[in-house]
Amino acid sequence: MRLRIGLLLMCLAMCVAFGLLLSKRGSGDVVEAENRKILIGLSMDETRGPRWKKDQAAFTQRIEELGGEVTVRVADSNDTQQIKDVEALITQGVAAMVIIPHDGAVMAKGVDMAHAEGIPTISYDRLITGTANLDVYATFDNVKVGVLQATYLVETLKAKGIKKPKIVRLLGAKTDNNSFFFKEGQDQVLMPLVAADEIEIIHEDWCDNWEGVNAKRIVNAAITLHGHDIHGILASADVLANGAVKALEEEGLSGKVVVTGQDADLVACQRIVAGTQDQTVYKPLRLLARMVAEMAMKLATGKSLVVPAEIDNKARMIPMAVAEIHNVTKENMMETIIAEHFHSFDEVYKTIPENERPTRP
Repeated sequence: MRLRIGLLLMCLAMCVAFGLLLSKRGSGDVVEAENRKILIGLSMDETRGPRWKKDQAAFTQRIEELGGEVTVRVADSNDTQQIKDVEALITQGVAAMVIIPHDGAVMAKGVDMAHAEGIPTISYDRLITGTANLDVYATFDNVKVGVLQATYLVETLKAKGIKKPKIVRLLGAKTDNNSFFFKEGQDQVLMPLVAADEIEIIHEDWCDNWEGVNAKRIVNAAITLHGHDIHGILASADVLANGAVKALEEEGLSGKVVVTGQDADLVACQRIVAGTQDQTVYKPLRLLARMVAEMAMKLATGKSLVVPAEIDNKARMIPMAVAEIHNVTKENMMETIIAEHFHSFDEVYKTIPENERPTRP
């Protein structure tokens, strides 16, 4: 009898000890899980130009402010690599994924892969098409970008008193769906004037991968075909304006031809105040990046988004969040770029003599 009682007490003691051990291990696991930061994946097309580095920095900063962590993959404009990047982010266990696609149609596969693993996705500033599994698209009003560019070009040439001006148009990369939105906005302004024989588009082409060297090649070809009789260059982005201005400089036409742009890159702003580029479209990148970061963190934690607009991505109507844009010229550089600290006063006016600069803020 005493033996049985002893064995029973021994068994009870062992069970209690084992239970305490499991309890300690279990509570440690829970604490570790609670302390683990929410991981957000960012798949980027490229970071060669200054624009995307700004987006990445602002996005990462906001995620970290919200208590999350960002893991970034850059595909260098390679579609196959970007699909592999998405696979890697899924393997890393991201809770939400933000994709800046090189080719919006190709990256539908990436969205579907993430969706299959229960990972919500946001298409950042470039629309991913052909998939119903995309959760949200965040961007600027890209049709309006084209409208602003073309309107500025037309009104400036008209103010110069040029009758039936001849323009060269530098379109974006065909792999970027935004290129078609920019063109749509430009066409809204230009096509009625072309039909009325009030303006002539003497040369236009698409610029692969948004590379300035391709823009320069196109402008060189336009000059070869049409000589110096060019009044305006409608460049869809500042990186394309870079190539256009280089081609104009070689021909002694710099500052004599109206040049547009987009993104308010530092070198473009410097050209604008120097007079070799006339306009750019300022897209508050920090605002967009922070907005997307906040949406990503909400999706990662199962919260719903309230997004009033939507867009057809050729598979379904996708919720669309839109940030405001602004026209920038030499006249309002101080009120836009400098006032909003997008670039500093000293950076923008670096090449301008002190006595020719506006009053320092």
